[in-house]
Amino acid sequence: MALGGVLPDTTLVNVLVVFVTTAFIWVGSGLLEDSAENLSAYYGLPAVVQGSIVVAVGSSFPELASVVFTALAGTFDMGVGAIVGSAIFNILVIPALAGLASDGTLETNRAIVYKEAQFYMIAVSALVVTLALAVIYVPDPNGPELAGQLTRPLAMIPLALYGLYLFIQWQDVGDHDAVDAPPGISAAREWGKLALSLLIILLAVDLLVGSVESLSTTFGVPEFLAGVTIIAAATSLPDTLVSVRTARAGNGLTSLGNVLGSNTFDLLVAIPIGVLIVGSATVDFAVAVPMLGVLTLATVLLFSFLRTDLEVTDAESYVLLAAYAVFVVWVLAETGDVTNLLKTA
Repeated sequence: MALGGVLPDTTLVNVLVVFVTTAFIWVGSGLLEDSAENLSAYYGLPAVVQGSIVVAVGSSFPELASVVFTALAGTFDMGVGAIVGSAIFNILVIPALAGLASDGTLETNRAIVYKEAQFYMIAVSALVVTLALAVIYVPDPNGPELAGQLTRPLAMIPLALYGLYLFIQWQDVGDHDAVDAPPGISAAREWGKLALSLLIILLAVDLLVGSVESLSTTFGVPEFLAGVTIIAAATSLPDTLVSVRTARAGNGLTSLGNVLGSNTFDLLVAIPIGVLIVGSATVDFAVAVPMLGVLTLATVLLFSFLRTDLEVTDAESYVLLAAYAVFVVWVLAETGDVTNLLKTA
């Protein structure tokens, strides 16, 4: 039932919920962007750190919640699929929309290319290695052929890598020559505004995902397709709005830092936290790895565009959107048994 049973579960109600929650997410993302900018100025954080830590962690709360909820419900595979689908959306669609929304081109710098993007590639590789270790050392006898139990000790591997990521960011803050904070900024007020924005985004995305799931059931959209495309895009809406708004304001570094930092957080923190809560979770390696392979190809494509003249042009933005369209077509082909690259049980 829509809104936890308060409203009838009809197509019209669910469509209205989608529009209303999208408006609330827009408001919440605006508060998040404003509070993150003021807090970064107050604490003297560089733009890259602002995007990759403050904004990214905040806008990643929906993905974190989705992993926790699916882990508790015993459908952890769906949570991992939603995370990877969200990451692919973030890498291909958000920079493209931010590039088209910016004035001219979306500018980047070497810190984004050689630190954020490359560390994100390491994060993808670390997650693949962690899943492989689960299949090799903790196979699931009751699951598919290549299923493994992701245990708490294994979950600590990506978490430890995220600790290294935070250490690198902390070093960059120490090397940054910060300007004096603008007068009139109250840290307590801005932290309160940040907490309020996270609450608005979290509740709105939860309702949005519920309505999208109901609509997908009504129109017969397969669960896998809904997870890696529709639900992934829904949980990525805060990242999209924040990145587009900051790009439109001429702050491309924060916009791109949000995309890469959010994905890094999702892969290295959101998935392991779900495992730490439930103790262990079964992951189908045959499904996860091809999807992570697509994510790797998408990351390489974005990395190439970021490094070329240290900017993302409109033409490159359209190529990224076209690549995502190809991904959606492939997922449709998989659900329709036209292709069989995903070895599902």
